[in-house]
Amino acid sequence: MATWDLSQTKHHVLFCNGSSCNKWGAEDVTQAFRHEISKRNLDDLIHTTRTRCNGRCDDRCVAVVYPSGNWYKGLVSEDASTFVNSLVLNRDLTGKVSHTYTGDGFTREEGISKGISKDLEKVKKVSKQY
Repeated sequence: MATWDLSQTKHHVLFCNGSSCNKWGAEDVTQAFRHEISKRNLDDLIHTTRTRCNGRCDDRCVAVVYPSGNWYKGLVSEDASTFVNSLVLNRDLTGKVSHTYTGDGFTREEGISKGISKDLEKVKKVSKQY
C-alpha cells in the first residue's frame, strides 16, 4: 500500500463510488478527474479518494471537497477540467454545488432534495447485525 506525503495538499476530493453513483459512471468520473489532476502535475496539491456510498444517491455522481466541505452533484467526466480549475482558483464549480459547509452545518442549495432523516434507533439495530 502507498503512503502519500500530504504535506503540500490543499484539497482532498472524495469521489462516491457507491452503487447508485457507479451505475451513473462514477468510476469514469473518478478516473477522468484523476487524469486531469495528473496531466497538470497537481498530484501534490489535490489528493483524491474513492469512497463507498456517501448517502446522496439522488445527486449522483457525488464528490465532497475538503477543507471547504462543499458537496458536488451531477458530476460527469466532462467536468474534470472545469472542476480542477475551480480547485486551483479556490472557487466553487458553478451549478454543481449541492451543499455548502457554513461552520455551523451544511446549507442545501435551492432545488436540492432534502433527503430522509436518519432514524438512529433503526441505525443501531442494523449496526448490531454486522
